[in-house]
Parts: sequence; C-alpha cells; structure tokens
Amino acid sequence: MEKVTIVGAGNVGATTANVMAYKEIADEIVILDIIPGVSEGKAMDIQQTAALSGFDTQLVGSTNDYSLTANSDVVVITSGIPRKPGMTREELISVNAGIVKSVVENILKYSPDAIFVIVSNPMDTMTYLTLKATGLPKNRVIGMGGALDTARFKYYLSKAMHANQNEVHCMVIGGHGDTTMIPLTRFASYKGRNVGDILDTATLDKAVVDTMKGGATLTSLLGTSAWMAPGVSAATLVQSILHDKKKIIPCSVLLEGEYGQDDICIGVPCLIGKNGVEEILDYKLNAEELALFAKSADSVRETNKVLYEIKAL
Repeated sequence: MEKVTIVGAGNVGATTANVMAYKEIADEIVILDIIPGVSEGKAMDIQQTAALSGFDTQLVGSTNDYSLTANSDVVVITSGIPRKPGMTREELISVNAGIVKSVVENILKYSPDAIFVIVSNPMDTMTYLTLKATGLPKNRVIGMGGALDTARFKYYLSKAMHANQNEVHCMVIGGHGDTTMIPLTRFASYKGRNVGDILDTATLDKAVVDTMKGGATLTSLLGTSAWMAPGVSAATLVQSILHDKKKIIPCSVLLEGEYGQDDICIGVPCLIGKNGVEEILDYKLNAEELALFAKSADSVRETNKVLYEIKAL
C-alpha cells in the first residue's frame, strides 16, 4: 500500500493531492496543515469527486496530527509563507526554515524511511536545509523546481513553434529562480530536430527569457503564485518514485563534484525511481554552459549562507 503525505493544504498542496488522486498515484494521501479544518475540508472535497472520476485513492486531512502520516513512502513539503512586501530575504528564509525544519523532524518520527520532495521556497535552500539538518542520504531529498521550470520551457518553445508540447524535449537546470535557472537551448529538440534549427535566434532567446520570468508573469496575472503547474510537477515526481518510472527529471539535489560543484543542492538532470534520486546524469555541458551553471551555483550559495547566519544549521 503506497502512502503519501502532503504538508501544506494551500493551493499547491491541494493541487498535488488532487492530481495524485485522479491518477491513483498512491493508495492513501494525507494532507496536513496547521490551520484547523483546512486540510480536512480539502481532503473531503477531493474525496467527494471519487465517484465522479472513478478513482479509489483514500484521502485524509489532518490539523497538525503527525501520527496520521505514519509510514508514508513519500512526503511532499509545500508549507511556508510567500515573501511579503517589505520582507527581507533573511526574514523569509528565517520563517520558512523554521517551518520546514519542524515539519521534517516531526515527519521522521513517524516515517523514518520516507523520501522527501521539497517545494517550499526558496526551494534550493530549503532542500539543502532538509538534507543538512537531518543527515538523510542524498537520494532521499529532492527539490522539485527543475521539473516546473522545464514544463514552462516546453510551453514557451511549443508556442513559438506551434508544436505539440508533448513532442518538445528540453531541460532547465541551475537554481530555481528567475535569474539563476538555465534553459539549455543546445539540448532542446522537436521531433528529432534541434529547436535552434527551427526558430530564429530572437525567437529562441524570447522563449528563454519568458521561461525565466515564468513565475513572475503568472504572479502578475493571478495576484499570487501559480499552483496548477507546481502541483502537477510535484505529483509527477512522486509518481516516478512510487511507480519506479525511471524518468529523467531535473531536480535540486546534493552535488558532490558533479558539474564542478560541491556541497550545494541545485537543479541537474536526475534519474528518478523507487529509491528517489538513482543517478545524476552528466549532460557534458560546454564551457559557456558550465560558466552559467557556476554563476547560478554562486547565487544559490549566497542564499544558503543565510541559513548559517540565522543559525538554522
């Protein structure tokens, strides 16, 4: 029996649960939140679509009762607050680091063998915090960001080429931020052709820029962060783990020399299966791409420093 816990019953957490239920990715899904009634209500709302949609997944809502999460195979952490006007980066990290650290510690009391999928922001830094604070094996702590960024890159490339998104192959690596992600145009293809042979330079460059500011674009339109694509991205990662899909998904994971970097969690191509991160793939970046990756890593490290300044690590 496959069991998943989703911590955080907000838009992203609820969407993740909804997609997982519809696809019957797990037998049981526990949604946990600190606000009384919210997780119970969202679990009930999704469960009441079962007869209409034909799924058998069972959902349970919990207000901070971690005992209900016992024996979870995978735990998705979406909890945390968004950055508010006037809030410094240090203040945001301080609040979210405290939330994520507490969540992970409580989860491990009941599910010591769980694999963690981190969605909370700043995602690369929260992934690093989870890994360092717990001492868990690196294969069991996975940051979701690259999966979402890659989906957005596919969207913008498909729009530019008037193509089916499902036939576009591409990859976004680096930090999960609008100035740190790296859409790899050299590896992007459509029906076996490199997109650089299909699109002119200006159009391809626009797709890259649109991808990098994809999150900000949606925030400006919605008035809040996006939730559909992030939720589906998290659900896709969980599916690849529980069903041993062996999908190649860019994820934020601990590097120990790969791509010239060490002691950092940042987005790289990963093989995701039943053991979590089963392999970090070497995409043989050229000198220009490696330089961009190093710059991205430097930016992520600057954010990680705050964890030590606030004594979260």
